[in-house]
Amino acid sequence: MSDILNRLAETLEQRKSADPTSSYVAKLYAKGLDSILKKIGEEATETVIAAKGGDKGQLVYEMADLWFHSLVLLADQGLHPDDVLNELARREGLSGIAEKAARGDK
Repeated sequence: MSDILNRLAETLEQRKSADPTSSYVAKLYAKGLDSILKKIGEEATETVIAAKGGDKGQLVYEMADLWFHSLVLLADQGLHPDDVLNELARREGLSGIAEKAARGDK
């Protein structure tokens, strides 16, 4: 699975220097962080609505959009999907309650 994430990450990096009139992702980058964050909010809402609607195909479609735009955000911030995967691996086998307590979150 990480193969597709690596390929997407590479493409998203390439889009940083692409012409915004020829690439949706380049256009998002050109608009800046607020536009990327707004798009993630929209996709998160659509994902929630799809889940509530009970259509699994629609949920998969919307989740793909949410993940994609999250990957755009990571690339915009100079991060790679592996950074998130490494964090998930670090948490594997830990109680969510214990992990959160170790961070000092309330």
